[in-house]
Amino acid sequence: MVKYLSRLYDIFRNDGQWRSFMATAAFSARVLVSMSIALFLAFSFQLQSPMSSVTTVMIVANPTVGALVSKSIWRMIGTVLGAIISVALMATFVQSPILYIMGLSVTVGLACMAATFLRLFRAYAAVLTGYTIVIIAAPAFGDPDGIFLSALSRLSAVVVGIVTTAAVFLVTSPRRSDPLLEQIRTVFCDTIRYVLSRHDGGASTTTDGAFHAQRAGMLARIASLSDAVEYAATDNYDISVRHREIRAGLARLSGIVASYHPHAVIALGAVPVSASQDAPPADGRIAELMRTLLQTMENVPLSEGCPPACRHIANTREALLEQAEHSPSPRQLLFLDDARDLLSRLEHALCDLAHRGGNDRSLRLRPYMEWPTALRNGARGALTTLLAGLAWYVLHWTGGPMMMLYVVAASSLLSTAPSASRASGLLASGTALGVPAGLLCHLFILPRIDGYPLLCLSLGLFLLPGIWLQFNPRLGIAAFGYSVFSTIMLQVNNPIHYNDIPLMNEWVAILMGCCMLVLSFRVILPPNHRLDGARLVASLSRSVRSLALARASFQGQWIVWEHLQLQKVARLAMRLSFCAPAEVTNLYVDAALAAISLGRLVERLHRLADRADISLPERQQLLAALGAFETLTRDPLATARTLHNICTRSGAGEALTTLSPRRMEALACMEQAEQIIVDIPAFLDRNGPIQWSDDYPRAREFLRAAYSGGAMSG
Repeated sequence: MVKYLSRLYDIFRNDGQWRSFMATAAFSARVLVSMSIALFLAFSFQLQSPMSSVTTVMIVANPTVGALVSKSIWRMIGTVLGAIISVALMATFVQSPILYIMGLSVTVGLACMAATFLRLFRAYAAVLTGYTIVIIAAPAFGDPDGIFLSALSRLSAVVVGIVTTAAVFLVTSPRRSDPLLEQIRTVFCDTIRYVLSRHDGGASTTTDGAFHAQRAGMLARIASLSDAVEYAATDNYDISVRHREIRAGLARLSGIVASYHPHAVIALGAVPVSASQDAPPADGRIAELMRTLLQTMENVPLSEGCPPACRHIANTREALLEQAEHSPSPRQLLFLDDARDLLSRLEHALCDLAHRGGNDRSLRLRPYMEWPTALRNGARGALTTLLAGLAWYVLHWTGGPMMMLYVVAASSLLSTAPSASRASGLLASGTALGVPAGLLCHLFILPRIDGYPLLCLSLGLFLLPGIWLQFNPRLGIAAFGYSVFSTIMLQVNNPIHYNDIPLMNEWVAILMGCCMLVLSFRVILPPNHRLDGARLVASLSRSVRSLALARASFQGQWIVWEHLQLQKVARLAMRLSFCAPAEVTNLYVDAALAAISLGRLVERLHRLADRADISLPERQQLLAALGAFETLTRDPLATARTLHNICTRSGAGEALTTLSPRRMEALACMEQAEQIIVDIPAFLDRNGPIQWSDDYPRAREFLRAAYSGGAMSG
């Protein structure tokens, strides 16, 4: 008791906790107001199922207004699609229940696949497609002729819930772009601080846990901010006209953060050797530039700080280029080449974030579609629906429609989760908690209510725990299941009829649905995180190989490829965190980021080969270097040897200082690519350790062999 009182005291004493508490309280209050108005309107319009409007409020409510609007739009689209499919299925299989259940299972499976593929709240269109089919068809199972009226009633309740929630949140939430733009400026400055920490005082990027945590935190912040920009573009004109540029700039910041790993030359620091004794080392130049940029961007909008910041970046880049032309050290040359590329990316990101009308205004960043996961979620959804439907049909159970309604809705919602199997237990437990809470509500509260105000107050108190904990990192999914599905279990109809036996029957059906959900997602079709990680590793290697063998470079669309690979790295880190210790996961993430750096080097070789002023022998050498990647996924070390031989022949008999900047850049790229491949051959090999089957004697050691080529033997 003393511990909880101490935590309560900390809320009032700590400013950060107080702001978080007030934000949660404001969100909960707006949800309760939306629920009250939606329920009142549903009763006023004499809708058949007024609690459907409350369920809609619980699903679409979001602290971010743009997210709420996007969620509402896609929920409406999914509801309309679900209503159409529901009527079509019932009309097609009205005389054959078995075929209807099979058709419904296939439809739900496809909806689960689409929910896995789609990003953000677009996934709710797929979720609601499968969910609406059952919720419309359930009342019509005994009377198929009433399916059309059921569809209209469902659509009416959803419209009431969406419009009410949107109106309440739009009125009570400020829609200003200033806070979001300030967050973008803060993330940009934090990225500069991150780069500064890598070059100030000889910071190391080895297997230090603090470094990996800092890098993961930065990547997660940039990704969440990119989602916030897409949400804000829904209802904010200032953001909508340039959201693609902003997201491209944030993606470039992610690439800059991800470029620091133990296999990158720039992350290891440069040898402090220069042409002049008075010239500072390249590491010092970068650190000095980052401090200057922080002073320039401090407390000023990005649009104001961009011109002087770009001048500082250009001056430093020119100084590094001059230093590279006189560098006597191959290692120094590699570092300077990487540093100039880093500054170019930083300048491009700043221009994207600060100005409207840049080169990236038409850029479309693509989401990564993980087909194995989507197929597995689709199979889980179809199997769960089929099991529930057959159980209802064989047993002639009157609670069968409620069980089907729950399993279809829960399967669709779980398909949007990063790890559906882990989320299934939390969602089922949160739903199960709604049963005893609903029992208490029906026994001691609802029978004593004689008017709408008391009903609204009682429902608010009953749903408040789920609303309050919905955004808790550990309990969010369980709280979401409690708040959403409790509205279904309460059975507040128009008019209300109290009948204990049907009510208990439906609660047992919900509990059976929870068991079926966990059975399908964690027992019958359990996840294989190691296999999922192996597929992502293989996909990264194949992407680098395909990029090298492509006939042309990405040019302005390079960020699309890099952003796609960074999504794979994020999923790889999540998968391996379930089956490997943190230090091993960090090793594999480092190797995955090194593969992305290898892709960047390949793209630079492509650009050099495409130049019009390049000589034929130089172009042939570059094409030969790119062709060496043909063996990358089956014999990475052979690719490295070929690159080494090309570098040796290209620079034979000539001093580095006498080479043209173009040839120096080409040699630097090939030498870096060779070094990265030599560092992680087992990661790039399609027969590497992570690809070994579970019954192989050394399969459990697959992760620790990521860096050793010899570890693949035996």
